Amino acid sequence: MVVIDDVLVSDAVLEEAFVCDLQACKGGCCEDGDAGAPLTIDELQEVRQAYDRVLPLLTEEGIREIEARGLFRYDQEFGWVTPTIEGGICAYGYRDETGTIRCAFEEAHRQGLTQWKKPISCHLYPIKTSVSRHEGYEMVNYEPREKLCAPACALGAKLKVPVYRFLREPIMRKYGEVFYELLEQVAKEHFEEKNRQ
Repeated sequence: MVVIDDVLVSDAVLEEAFVCDLQACKGGCCEDGDAGAPLTIDELQEVRQAYDRVLPLLTEEGIREIEARGLFRYDQEFGWVTPTIEGGICAYGYRDETGTIRCAFEEAHRQGLTQWKKPISCHLYPIKTSVSRHEGYEMVNYEPREKLCAPACALGAKLKVPVYRFLREPIMRKYGEVFYELLEQVAKEHFEEKNRQ
């Protein structure tokens, strides 16, 4: 476990390899879960502001779900989350011509329609974050789906890309550039120490 400020980063974030392989998984993390994508309080407003821009990208089923249940909903276990269609695909997701699930928020951002890319929980995946109720630390863990993410783990190992390096952009987005630079330094020292043992 690595501690930077009040953030505890699991060793797996430094040690394991991962590179998303969309051709293999088809964006399955956007429909395989217990709830929609977790949203921070600040992101609720981002969803509100982006909705009209992403509306043309949404499926009819997604629009119906959002109109029936709202732009987001509160889940007892996960807090604020995006709605899902019958407990499956995120209402803000759609399949492209290859059958890969795409995010309407990310596509709108790519087209220059919004500044907000997508929920940070999605951007960070397969890293998941949580806050310790007792100590107040934020915990950063590596939690890929065993079968769904197996191709990404294999590709990461082949390319020799550790999790934290693959997720450089979202880590910097959430914690800042200085945090990422410290994390990279700690990772270097971590591997040097392991190699000496």
